Amino acid sequence: MTAPRWSRLPAGWVADMSDDYEWVPLRLPPEVTRLTASIRLSIEAEYRGWELTRVRLYNDGSRRVLLRRKKSRVSDRRPDQPEL
Repeated sequence: MTAPRWSRLPAGWVADMSDDYEWVPLRLPPEVTRLTASIRLSIEAEYRGWELTRVRLYNDGSRRVLLRRKKSRVSDRRPDQPEL
């Protein structure tokens, strides 16, 4: 997994991040409704093993989402990235 830009995460999110998990920060644009976001994140959880850790809603309607999943035992393969 390429290293995400942790400086773009909201304050306090980095402190809770454990090395036991893979982390993926996402930004959902304002035109993505709550229902659509919920369905997309449910699909990622079901088929790729990601779980929702945090969500932050901004005044412009965009959302920042932090997903995590347990690290796999095979460290040389590239993990699936959410396709949101």
